[in-house]
Amino acid sequence: MAQNLLQGGKTVYGASVGILMLETRFPRIPGDMGNALSWPFPVQYRVVRGASPDKVVRGNPRDLLPVFIEAGRELVAMGCDGITTNCGFLALVQEDLRAALGVPVATSSLMQVPMVQAMLPPGRRAVILTISKATLTEAHLAAAGVPPDTPIHGTDDGRCLSRDILGDAPEIDFDGCRLDMLDAADAILAGVPDAGAIVLECTNMVPYAADIRRRTGLPVFSIQTMIEWFQAGLMPRRYPVELDDSRPGA
Repeated sequence: MAQNLLQGGKTVYGASVGILMLETRFPRIPGDMGNALSWPFPVQYRVVRGASPDKVVRGNPRDLLPVFIEAGRELVAMGCDGITTNCGFLALVQEDLRAALGVPVATSSLMQVPMVQAMLPPGRRAVILTISKATLTEAHLAAAGVPPDTPIHGTDDGRCLSRDILGDAPEIDFDGCRLDMLDAADAILAGVPDAGAIVLECTNMVPYAADIRRRTGLPVFSIQTMIEWFQAGLMPRRYPVELDDSRPGA
């Protein structure tokens, strides 16, 4: 008789997704991937010391690669089967992390753009909404496999979202952030008449995804949609099998 044996080798079981977090102090509401209540499954976290939002978004995250690798290896040692991060700009270290960690790595929500584009009807385009259009470069797009002519809109000139997230403010006006997102949605509708879907680069934008969907009528993809898909591959749902006892020999 076959035995149902659970293979050892991990410290923590049942939390396959590991999240590399920037070192921040700003509050995180449900929907933000740094709020564990956002996830319908258990996750594990590691803070990457010294990796501030400003250094990653406005600087060069490759300068922080050793500490990202160290934190990622700690998550893998704890039992994570796949690693993600909480900043879309970390697409720049996608190749380095997947080479160093030995497990699947999905650094950036931007990695969804080619798949989203492939799903859209002819004549429609995926649009990126980012926290910093000023510093989202062709190098970031190339690292995530995003076509260079993909339209990009940002919240750079908004009331507070970009300023306070990148500035790591201890308090954030989340109503103001929502208005920034709605303004950006309006700008996308006005500026990209062939928009077919919106991909949120910033993981802090997820709490407003439903608002953007209602405002634009367009599908909205984010780090939430990506990592729920990612986790479904790491831990596929098991379905009960009902045997037909009426079969001969059953």
